[in-house]
Amino acid sequence: MRLGAIRAYMLKEFIDLKRSKMIYLVYLLPIMILILFGYGIRLEVTHARTIVIDQDNSKLSIDLAHAFMHSKYFDTKILPITPDEALASMKRAKTDIIIIIPPSFEKNLLKGLKSEIGVFIDASFPLRGRVMQGYVQGVLLNKASEYLPPQKIPLILINQRLLFNQAMRDENAIVPGLIALALLVAPAILAALLIVKEKEYGTIFNFYASPLSKAEFLIAKLTPPFVLHSVNIFIAFFIATYIFDVPFRGSFALFWVASELYVAVAVGIGLLVSIITRTQIAATVLAMLITIIPSFLYSGMLMPISAMEGGSYIEAHLFPVMYYSYILYDTFLIGQGLQSSTIILYLSILALYGTGLILIGSKLLKKELS
Repeated sequence: MRLGAIRAYMLKEFIDLKRSKMIYLVYLLPIMILILFGYGIRLEVTHARTIVIDQDNSKLSIDLAHAFMHSKYFDTKILPITPDEALASMKRAKTDIIIIIPPSFEKNLLKGLKSEIGVFIDASFPLRGRVMQGYVQGVLLNKASEYLPPQKIPLILINQRLLFNQAMRDENAIVPGLIALALLVAPAILAALLIVKEKEYGTIFNFYASPLSKAEFLIAKLTPPFVLHSVNIFIAFFIATYIFDVPFRGSFALFWVASELYVAVAVGIGLLVSIITRTQIAATVLAMLITIIPSFLYSGMLMPISAMEGGSYIEAHLFPVMYYSYILYDTFLIGQGLQSSTIILYLSILALYGTGLILIGSKLLKKELS
């Protein structure tokens, strides 16, 4: 293997990246993904527009209404309107929640009689609707329990504690998944473009006619995206911990090693894309489809992998993003590290995944005109 030839080819690639301004995209794309989605994706529901119709006007009903007013999750208005008028407001998308407290509510509750509270929630977006439903139930049950007679107080008390993300911050759950997205999309696109542009411009014939071997060509082509995006590992860590204030409880060495393996996987995906496409537009679109969709669906960022069933569960295990995301959430939020056999297994899978992709790409790459 001729190191001089490889070094000269790599220098040419770095010069081309600088001249074409693509080197700015190397760092701009991951930063934009982290910043835009980090601030834009929100699973928590706050300031839900709420109308309370109090038909009882008792101390309990008034306290219930004020409980909603003193919560960040609700923007509450107590209005003397009819349920039909409130429903019309919801149909016009001006209201998210309608709470109707019926007449004699406090009296029936203290007598031990059933008394239902009407709750209407806009469930156009099911996830948002379920979250608001849980908020409403929590407020109602918590406040109503203060008025129950002693004999009605449940014997079993729930001592609830939150682990790993005690503050229930969306950033803690979203940003690690976005790191997995950024470090998969950007290296794959760049690696694909560096090779496919040779086909589009016709300069691939220089490789066909030169004594450069396939291994030397791939090392020279894939090293620049790998090295450049290795810097993004540290940029992503800085953005997560200092801008979004995500805690980091694990080993930075584990985070760095896993990230380097993951970048190698992304570069391998880009290599395969470049082999089966002939234009830069096609390579960019295909690389984005292969990387962005699985990153959102199977990273565990929006839905836990354990909650998936059937085909979706199998597909999640076929994509590398699931394994890297698991390691990310451990290093940021849990800190179990190499004490977990699962972490060791997933590191091995990432290493095999990256090696396999590059070997397959090397096998499919032809040093001849097809």
